[in-house]
Amino acid sequence: MSANYKNWVPNGMITALTAGTAILGAGTAALMCAKMSPKLKMALVGTAGAGTLACGAMTAWSIYAHCKFSYNGNRQLSKAIVEGTAKYITLPEGGIGLDVGCGSGALTIACAKRNPQGRMVGIDRWGMEYASFSQQLCEDNSDSEGVQNTEFHQGDACKLDYPDEYFDAVTSNYVYHNITGVNKQELLRETMRVLKKGGTFAIHDIMSKARYGDMQQFISELYNEGYEVVELIDTTNGMFMSKGEAKVLGLSGSSLLVGRK
Repeated sequence: MSANYKNWVPNGMITALTAGTAILGAGTAALMCAKMSPKLKMALVGTAGAGTLACGAMTAWSIYAHCKFSYNGNRQLSKAIVEGTAKYITLPEGGIGLDVGCGSGALTIACAKRNPQGRMVGIDRWGMEYASFSQQLCEDNSDSEGVQNTEFHQGDACKLDYPDEYFDAVTSNYVYHNITGVNKQELLRETMRVLKKGGTFAIHDIMSKARYGDMQQFISELYNEGYEVVELIDTTNGMFMSKGEAKVLGLSGSSLLVGRK
């Protein structure tokens, strides 16, 4: 059985949007045939028609994005991002790495494959908004890939249940921008807290200034604290995707923060 890493745009979303578009379209057609005052009909048809167009546009986008992110499709953007991020994670013999917000286990497993001399721990809260993602799914995917050096646990990115300098590597992919009401640089700090001196890190997210603030200042602060290497890489310049593709998918500002503590 092959691994099932799911899709960042779930089938349920596409089904719901398609149904919504059909219902709104049928409603618009019914209103056009209904007997009522011309002014009221115009207002109702206009409103229902606008809703149909909006829902239809969202349906089209979700299908487009689903195809882009599919692990089995032609583009396989999710796979490219996961494998491209995993390349920056290095574990020493017997080392342990942490993947924050592991979802379906894709990045955890990719890092574990590249580092058979160590093991990877994936944590996630597996919330209702991603109901098809679970600890069991991660474990099943790891088994399907024949990877034995992984483990998965419930966890909170805002307050990691690990002591300072516990892991030899830390990583994350498109997680922190989803956490509302929390300073993103503080989330990065919490992740870096559990990284050992000399450990590697690779964190990929939408690190726009509006979300993350001044990342160049953040990098300067890390250097001042003794970090050996810190680099912020724009992944929309052809590394993982083009700027145009990123804009359409809502991923503008995607960057990879990599380095060594």
